[in-house]
Amino acid sequence: MKLIRRTAILAAASLAVAPPALAQKSADTLRIQFVDAVPNLDMYFNSQRTGLILAHHAWDMLVHRDPATFEIKPALATAWKFAEDNSLDLTIRQGVKFHDGSMLSADDVVYTINMAANPDSKVATPSNYAWIDKVEKTGDYSVRIKMKRPTPAALEYLAMVTPIHPKAYREKVGPEGFAAKPVGAGPYRIVKNEQGKEVVFERFDDYWAGSPKGKPAIKTLHVRFVPDLATEVTELLAQRTDWIWNINPDQIASINKMPHLQAVRQESMRVGYLSIDAAGRSGKDNPLTKLKVRQAIWHAVDRQEMANKLVQGGSRVPPAPCFPTQFGCDADAAMKYAYDPAKAKALLAEAGFANGFDIEMVTYVAVTSWTAAIQNYLQAVGIRAKITQMQVAPAIQKSWRGEAPLFHGSWGSYSINDVSAILPVMFGKDENNNYSRDPELEKLVAEGGNTSDPAVRKKAYSAAIKLITEKAYWLPLFTYVNAYAFAKQLDFKTYPDELPRFYLAKWK
Repeated sequence: MKLIRRTAILAAASLAVAPPALAQKSADTLRIQFVDAVPNLDMYFNSQRTGLILAHHAWDMLVHRDPATFEIKPALATAWKFAEDNSLDLTIRQGVKFHDGSMLSADDVVYTINMAANPDSKVATPSNYAWIDKVEKTGDYSVRIKMKRPTPAALEYLAMVTPIHPKAYREKVGPEGFAAKPVGAGPYRIVKNEQGKEVVFERFDDYWAGSPKGKPAIKTLHVRFVPDLATEVTELLAQRTDWIWNINPDQIASINKMPHLQAVRQESMRVGYLSIDAAGRSGKDNPLTKLKVRQAIWHAVDRQEMANKLVQGGSRVPPAPCFPTQFGCDADAAMKYAYDPAKAKALLAEAGFANGFDIEMVTYVAVTSWTAAIQNYLQAVGIRAKITQMQVAPAIQKSWRGEAPLFHGSWGSYSINDVSAILPVMFGKDENNNYSRDPELEKLVAEGGNTSDPAVRKKAYSAAIKLITEKAYWLPLFTYVNAYAFAKQLDFKTYPDELPRFYLAKWK
């Protein structure tokens, strides 16, 4: 079966382009574009990768994870120590200034993390903070995090998804005011935030010395949100932006022919997936509630061909519903499904759907050829999937409401190298993304997260992976290989954790 390739959007290359000097080196401004508008820059209240990226520029965390080695280093906390009673003591750095001029203290840490761990706060990804019982102040510059259970990945969560807010300011303006005019203690401060349209960051001159992030070389980051990938590419070719990513692989060679541009690839920890409504959240008579129908879908999609010919660049097909390097991602425990359209048709017939059926497939994935390929594979065995293409935030909200029979999305685990950052999100009890609602599976996932014993964790997670794949709940499609395109004048380095760090970029 031939895959439908998306035609490269390079018509703008024929435009009379201006010389490379139009890149904003002279203005000391890096112009950045994303297609997924972020409705709330407060990381606690959005689950989008773009939100995570932007937040890491305006906020700092208690600890820092080195992007090359994954080593945990001091940041807003200068020291930490785990105790046997499931507590974590941290010493808070003195002399750190927030963007509003207030000084960081233990009060800010206690306030922020207790807010995130409070179920009433309704953070976007509760599982990121479900391990936290409460935080207590033990001194003006010391805190104790009491954990509900042993959490081996605690420092990873503190490094990647736990920014610290200024207590007094956020209490004064409230959550909505804070979303409109956010304040952090990171290397850049937000000077303009037109929600859903653009964000302007300016280098924070009072940023604390000695940060592992360093002092940014570029003064201003101008982030704009555009409606689609075609617009991004056109803007890049016309030199109205300096950096974009996740371009179609077919465009890489042509972009590299442009004298002022370059395109590079980097595999990330992100996994593309197809969520299947086994629980019948989108309708109790949903055909997807039948095991043989779900197994037919797994056999119908040629994931290896999608990885090789559509994603390209070394993309892999994960055997298990997680990224291969994550702790607990046991490929051997996963039931294997070969690409076998004939078997898929036979399974559909056995399930009572010899003539196939109609179903909706919701997606926000910008590379439309990927979703179209899934649609074509399903069509070939009789499953007529109608694509509902949406922007990221509305698509996620629709899925969370239980309105997505099939959902083509992706999950980057917040770049946390542990399955506790993906399995509880997709299969945990009461999680919005959970379309299996399998009590046995929920119990196994919880067991894996309730101990620090590696053997016990692995056993529970392996059993969960076996169940997920046997029941064909959630189809891992391929690993993402991010394709970045940017001005040659920009010195920019990619990392496997899918977190572009503009604070490390500089003009050549």
